[in-house]
Amino acid sequence: MRLKIPTSQDWLQIVMNNFNSFLLDHAACERKASATGMNLVAHYPDRKELVTTMIDFALEELEHFRQVYKKIEERNLILGPDQKDEYVKQLQQLIRKGSDVFLLDRLLIAGVIEARGCERFHLVAQNLEPGPLKDFYLEIARSEANHHGLFLRLAKIYFEESKVNERLEELLELEAKIIQGLPLRAAVH
Repeated sequence: MRLKIPTSQDWLQIVMNNFNSFLLDHAACERKASATGMNLVAHYPDRKELVTTMIDFALEELEHFRQVYKKIEERNLILGPDQKDEYVKQLQQLIRKGSDVFLLDRLLIAGVIEARGCERFHLVAQNLEPGPLKDFYLEIARSEANHHGLFLRLAKIYFEESKVNERLEELLELEAKIIQGLPLRAAVH
């Protein structure tokens, strides 16, 4: 999955200057990702490949939440209240109605979100000093790379590859416009 525009260096500078805020947002993203996996299981219990895959995904994301939370504890930070993610909100507004297209869009948008996370976690890792935190973010970036591929593979199980590829291109173009229109902040998205 190739994003249409890269994350700006300005975003990276904001994150590196406000790393505690980024860490708190990262924890929230991991928790929400785990919930997304379980939500898909609940809504599509008859789709065996999706259920099996999403259970594993949800568990892995919950483990990431636990790992990020340990880093938060080490810094004597406190998790904040849940906040809406404008990036995710705008992407979710692109989900079409109708049972088949609804599932296709949910899978592809989840993949796009994971792809952007992968790119950004890799940028963060590259800019951290060698050590455990850098290693942690390199591992998180690798995991996110697997996740965006996972959602694309699921989409291709349930839908024609040409339709998947066509809709993915549309969504990636729209995601680029969303990214360009959002204010920069010390957050994953």
